[in-house]
Amino acid sequence: MSDYLIAVNEDEIQVEKTAVEALDMVSIDSSNFHLLRDNKAFEVEVLATDFLNKTVKLSVNGNPYEVKIEDEYDQQVKEMGLFAVTAQKVNSIKAPMPGLIVDVMVTEGQEISEGTPLIVLSAMKMENIILSQGDGIVKSIEVKKDDAVEKGQLIIEME
Repeated sequence: MSDYLIAVNEDEIQVEKTAVEALDMVSIDSSNFHLLRDNKAFEVEVLATDFLNKTVKLSVNGNPYEVKIEDEYDQQVKEMGLFAVTAQKVNSIKAPMPGLIVDVMVTEGQEISEGTPLIVLSAMKMENIILSQGDGIVKSIEVKKDDAVEKGQLIIEME
């Protein structure tokens, strides 16, 4: 594994740490640099930086480049799949406690995402808004306003 994986305008290149350290670069000011490589001169200007995402927008001899840098740690985390984002799909929504349905906030066929308010359930003199725990489409609504429900009772079926 190389020390750095650098993506430049969607093209990825492997770069050893020693090659980066060997660059002949002089700072002109805080965002402009003069670089010599293989007896060629390059004028480099830093246009924007995003340290959180490890990206830099550069102008090299007037040509724009977007550069993303991954060190060995970033590459290992990526290989292990720890950056993978998964969307949870919910099949059914059940009453978390016994109570009375005060309001139904969705309709059959409606596409919902995580955090969408579904039902208002009154229990123990409190109104509780039941939110979707994932993405899906409302297949059927098994309750209506003013229905009494038991804990664990199916209230909404998803697809």
